[in-house]
Amino acid sequence: MTRTLNFRYFNFFLMAMVLFLASCGSRKYTAKPDTKASKAADAMAALKSKDLYKFITDWTGVKYRLGGLDKSGIDCSGFALLLTKNIYGQTLPRRSKDQANAVKSRSLSNLKEGDLIFFSFGGGDVDHVGVYLNNDFFVHASTTRGVIVDDLNMPVYQKAIVKTGTLK
Repeated sequence: MTRTLNFRYFNFFLMAMVLFLASCGSRKYTAKPDTKASKAADAMAALKSKDLYKFITDWTGVKYRLGGLDKSGIDCSGFALLLTKNIYGQTLPRRSKDQANAVKSRSLSNLKEGDLIFFSFGGGDVDHVGVYLNNDFFVHASTTRGVIVDDLNMPVYQKAIVKTGTLK
């Protein structure tokens, strides 16, 4: 009888350990909520326009190509031109410098989804453009990373902003 009782306790202990260890292995990994990737994903999820969301996800990762205007390669002004035409039904000039002249200035603190942000990385005229999303994120065709959602608060962008605005 003692042997049967010990066997039952052993089986009970063994089952409890199996359940305990199995529950430890089922814990899901959660990313840090403050990573740039998670913040960019949050900015995308918060877009008011689902068409804009789809447009950006369709183009994300397309490589940069100066003068490009399709998914084999696109430059920043071409991306802004296509996005503005397809999502908002408005036309922009082809070059970022000319696009900057076609918008009505709006302060950085008052930007709305779809507004344009112009940069000068060369220290002179406008040489880059992106489209504002929300929460200080924007989408653009980066020369090194292709079409990407980026954090406008990065120092490289903060130093280069020369104009922000909305279509006239």
